[in-house]
Amino acid sequence: MEHPPEIQAVIAKYPTLKKAFDTGVESDDGREGALLEFILAHPSRIQFKTAPQTLLDAVDEFSFKKDFLISVGPHKAGVLSDLLEKHKPTSIIELGSYLGYSAILFAHTMKTNTQNAGGEVKDLKIWSLEMNVEFAGIARQLIDLAGFDDIIEVVIGPAEDSLRQLVKDGTITNVDMVFLDHVEELYVQDFKVCQELGLLKKGTMVVADNVLRPGAPDYRALVRGLKGVKSEGIIGLIIPGGAEDELEVSNVLEDLKSGKDDTSTT
Repeated sequence: MEHPPEIQAVIAKYPTLKKAFDTGVESDDGREGALLEFILAHPSRIQFKTAPQTLLDAVDEFSFKKDFLISVGPHKAGVLSDLLEKHKPTSIIELGSYLGYSAILFAHTMKTNTQNAGGEVKDLKIWSLEMNVEFAGIARQLIDLAGFDDIIEVVIGPAEDSLRQLVKDGTITNVDMVFLDHVEELYVQDFKVCQELGLLKKGTMVVADNVLRPGAPDYRALVRGLKGVKSEGIIGLIIPGGAEDELEVSNVLEDLKSGKDDTSTT
C-alpha cells in the first residue's frame, strides 16, 4: 500500500507503525500477548520493582521495535507525569486500562510525590477499569511486576457498570482525578455518569486522551461549555516526532451537581 510522503517518513522512523497504517488494526491481534512474553523475558526484569520506569521503557521498546501498541507512550507519559506532579492526586479512576501502562505511570508518580512529601503510601489508590478480559489479565501481571498491585486495582467490565457498582458498594466516594482513555464515543456518557454519581467535586481533575486523534469533539464541546469547569487542550504526541494529539485537561472549580439538568453552560 502506497502512503503519502509524511506517512512514509513516520514509517521509516518507526517501522512497527506500517501494519497499523496498512490494515487499520492497532490492537487485539495477538500483539498484547507477544508483549507479555517480551516483558517476562526482558533482561531488565530484575529492575522492574525497584525502578518501574524500566518496565515502561521496555513496553515502549516493544512498541517501537516489535509491534506498535496503543499505550500512551513516552511523550504523553511525560505530560501526564507533569500534571500529577502539579496536582498531586492520591486517588484516580482510569477508564481504559489497556495493558496497565498509564496506571503504572500514575502509581509511580503518585508514590514518588507522596514519599518526597513525607506522606503515607498506603493512602494511594487507582481503580483501572477495563472491558477486555485478556487486556485486564496482562495489565494485572505488569502491575504486579512493577510492584504496584497494592495501589492499582484492575476492574473488569463496562466502565459505566463498574463505576456505578464501585460507588454503590462504597468503595469509591470521591476521587482526585479521572482519566478517560477508552472509547472516545463514550467520553461524554461516562463523564456524565461520574457527574451523576457525585464524583466530580471541586478540585477534581479530568484528563481525556486522544481528543484530536481519533478525536472526541462532542466531549471537548461539553467540558469547555460546562459551568464550573475550566478546560484546555495540552499537546501530546502519539509517537515522538509524529502526529500531534491533545489531552483535554478539565479542572473542576465547584462541585458538579448530580442532576441531569446541571450541565448548563455559561
